[in-house]
Amino acid sequence: MQSSRYSRQIMLSQIGQEGQDRLANAKVLVVGVGGLGSVVSMYLAGAGIGNIILVDSDVVSISNLQRQVLYTEKEVGMPKVECAARRLMDQNSNVRIETVYDQLCADNATELIGSVDLVMDCTDNFAVRFLIDDTCAALNKPWIYGSIGCFCGQVSVFGHTSGRRYSHLYPDRESLSAIPPSSAGVIGPVPGVIGSIQASEAIKLIAGFGQLLENKLFTIDLESLRSMVIDF
Repeated sequence: MQSSRYSRQIMLSQIGQEGQDRLANAKVLVVGVGGLGSVVSMYLAGAGIGNIILVDSDVVSISNLQRQVLYTEKEVGMPKVECAARRLMDQNSNVRIETVYDQLCADNATELIGSVDLVMDCTDNFAVRFLIDDTCAALNKPWIYGSIGCFCGQVSVFGHTSGRRYSHLYPDRESLSAIPPSSAGVIGPVPGVIGSIQASEAIKLIAGFGQLLENKLFTIDLESLRSMVIDF
């Protein structure tokens, strides 16, 4: 049954059974299960990532439903991590889902990040990204950054084989960390596109193939359909 479920991945020479086994044995932390986290977690569960930890302190609101594809109207007011876990288990009952109904913070970051192989940044604020960056650097863990706003988004990979960090890309930590979580407008497909690229980078990193966005920043503007990869 498992070989049938993942047959369209296993037939790819870049993945094969060995790569699928790596996915099954991996443990990934998804920080934030909003727009980006919805897409990232669904594709990771679909790909057969064996263990996924979801971290979020928010509840589902009606304004989320325009872009946060994990949730339904009936779940408004319920914790996102609980709703997400149910949906992902319905999608793939062979994946182990753990939930943390809390923010990633200085008190829990080391324990949570230390327990996984890879961190997915699906947050909406700079302060948490800098915390992820610091903790992953201290623990030698890779993480995949994603950010969205309006019609645009960005993706990069940090901490895999190089020493380049998020703080190198955005060095003005103090002023950026003071900016509150984003409440800017965004169209639903933007987190769909960026979350899909983040999930693709995660699959490549874990299975061990392809060229990663390490030391590179991918950007796209869906209004103009202009995209680029910037070396940094």
